[in-house]
Amino acid sequence: MTEFAKRVRIEIVRMLVKRGFGHLGGSMSIVEALSVLYNNEMSIDPSNPDWEDRDYFVLSKGHAGPALYSTLALKGYFNKQLLLTLNEPHTKLPSHADRNQTPGVDMTTGSLGQGISAAAGIAKALKIQGKENRVYCMVGDGELNEGQVYEAIMFAKHHKLDNFVLMIDENKLQLDGFTRDICDQGDITRKIASFGLHTLCVNGHDEAAIKSAFDEARAIKGVPTCIVLDTIKAKGVEFLEGDSSNHHVRMDEEQKRVLLDLANKWEGELA
Repeated sequence: MTEFAKRVRIEIVRMLVKRGFGHLGGSMSIVEALSVLYNNEMSIDPSNPDWEDRDYFVLSKGHAGPALYSTLALKGYFNKQLLLTLNEPHTKLPSHADRNQTPGVDMTTGSLGQGISAAAGIAKALKIQGKENRVYCMVGDGELNEGQVYEAIMFAKHHKLDNFVLMIDENKLQLDGFTRDICDQGDITRKIASFGLHTLCVNGHDEAAIKSAFDEARAIKGVPTCIVLDTIKAKGVEFLEGDSSNHHVRMDEEQKRVLLDLANKWEGELA
């Protein structure tokens, strides 16, 4: 776990413990991808979130907002103290990502399946304008149950959106349990490749592997790229890893204590 990824996890834990519940599992599984995106891959300017030449990130699995909010705060988009207002009345950090509320959020998401369509549309608009900005979109493996996801994939392929990178968080769990039991996706990498996207699968917790995949995507011309991230839901919180109830966790006092002890342990390792 890199230093930045560890700091993101610390903030996720602290904000969710403060609230007492929240989307812990799917937030923890995308931390490394966000770390690479915001530290090594995307052109961004935290002092000017609406910078026209920025790259765009759409969190289609909008319930993983705590991971994105932590990343944005640590990159300087807003004061880190705001993280402790997650999902409270009048907060700028709602449960699901909202572009009208949070600096650095490029697209409002929450209704699963719709974010990828918006991301593909942004990528097409940039192509029409002759701009070089790139668009990155994160969807969940459970989200692939939505037919709209595949419509967007076909759209991106048809329009040769090589400025578009789709990431699939294959953490193997969704709200109601294991994806294989609810709607088995089979081999996701082969499935997406069959639509004509340049597709590869990497360890979603290995930042070097993720960076290499992004580098490969930049060299591909004429087709979008899909990076399937092989991840563990609730990564880093051992007592919740592999637990089918870790999508939205409502914590008792003992779980809060354990989670805060874990966050403090990680912080101590950074000292």
